[in-house]
Amino acid sequence: MKLSWRRLLVTLCLAAAMAALPIAAASARSAPTSGWNDFSCRPSAQHPRPVVLVHGTFANATDNWLVFAPYLVDRGYCVFSFDYGMLPGETLVGGLGPIADSAQQLSDFTDRVLAATHAAKVDIVGHSQGGMMPRYYLKFLGGAAKVNALVALAPDNHGTTLDGLTAILPYFPGAAGFLDSHLPGLTDQVAGSPFQQKLNAGGDTVPGVRYTVISTIYDEVVTPYTTQALSGPNVHNVVLQNLCAVDLSEHVTIGLTDRIAFHEAANALDPAHATTTDCLSAFS
Repeated sequence: MKLSWRRLLVTLCLAAAMAALPIAAASARSAPTSGWNDFSCRPSAQHPRPVVLVHGTFANATDNWLVFAPYLVDRGYCVFSFDYGMLPGETLVGGLGPIADSAQQLSDFTDRVLAATHAAKVDIVGHSQGGMMPRYYLKFLGGAAKVNALVALAPDNHGTTLDGLTAILPYFPGAAGFLDSHLPGLTDQVAGSPFQQKLNAGGDTVPGVRYTVISTIYDEVVTPYTTQALSGPNVHNVVLQNLCAVDLSEHVTIGLTDRIAFHEAANALDPAHATTTDCLSAFS
């Protein structure tokens, strides 16, 4: 039985890691960012709010955004990203610590960005856990006064079953306790966890913030994918395949490389100048 639950643990961790697989992690992590995290950047009149990017589980501030951050910089945005939820001694992958603590790290980083850019508010774009965790900041840590919009790519807004894997945890004594003690950022994301219950009690949204959720029917990590959608005012839920039926992006690629998803995210950041998102957006 001990061997079995260890095997289960490995399976769960591998599935969660798909939330944001590092791209050439060792080399990319040491490379300088291209045009973002420039704290001398001042938002323009066209894009008056800096954009804070929030990575997913088992990812970091650089690897998760190697494509999307330059995409926004090229469009005139001040763009910032940061590492959160790293366990003691870890320097490469984050999103593993208690999500409430990670939300406080987002709060601190947002304050730093606002102070540097002299902006009144930021916009947040997050992938996977990075699309869900900011909702805790908005709801419990005063973030609603500092955030204009939250754009979430494949977020686990109501937790995940990992395609049913979490349902077998009770059959492996000690597995859930081990995960909770050593990888709380994972157990907080399980559908029905105490964290999820607190986050979603009383409604999905808070007043004054615009929410956009971009999901894919091929998501194999946040399952079922329909649980990613939010309910409430100022919410726009969109499924990627309704924008481009032949888009095959799953949980990882929707946040890492999918320019159709990126185009829709850019629309959410600047709705006054939004253009139609379709299959041709992959080339824009």
